[in-house]
Amino acid sequence: MSNEEWKTLVTEFIDTKTINALDTFIAADDSAACSSQTDVIARVFGATDTSFLQSGSEQEQKLIQSFKNNLSLLVEKTWVEKSDIELKEHVLYQVGQFYNNASCTWKDSYVPFLDMINKAVQLMFGQQPHSEQFNAWAFRIDPEFGIFWWYISSLPHDAVWSEEKCRIAILLGMYFLANY
Repeated sequence: MSNEEWKTLVTEFIDTKTINALDTFIAADDSAACSSQTDVIARVFGATDTSFLQSGSEQEQKLIQSFKNNLSLLVEKTWVEKSDIELKEHVLYQVGQFYNNASCTWKDSYVPFLDMINKAVQLMFGQQPHSEQFNAWAFRIDPEFGIFWWYISSLPHDAVWSEEKCRIAILLGMYFLANY
């Protein structure tokens, strides 16, 4: 699927304001420059209150725990082929270890977060996430999941962002899965 086809598909499910908000968020030099965009992105995931984005807040801690619980449950309940049992156990381990100690930073957690999400989606859908048709299929099968996948697949894997921007990017992705 070309970038243009992808954008056309996305506009069937997401308004231009949200698409632009994600583009601005990704391109912005710092998180302060894009705080209004993060609210727009959070709302497309169903958030009516964005207090979970406040660093060190009780809501942030609850979100992290809900994310870990829900993703663990989702992975545990996913039936997999024998060849994927090791991958399933690895993802469960990653979820348990994710952002688990005081020395862990959001910046250090960014790439492992994306990898963990990609592996979990692979467990749920097999090799489909690696195909060009998966993006369209995800929107058609479950528009809310399609929006989430659009967000995750739009994030640059090799982003060189500040601690705060990595924290916000991760928390936005967590929000969807914590409430899925």
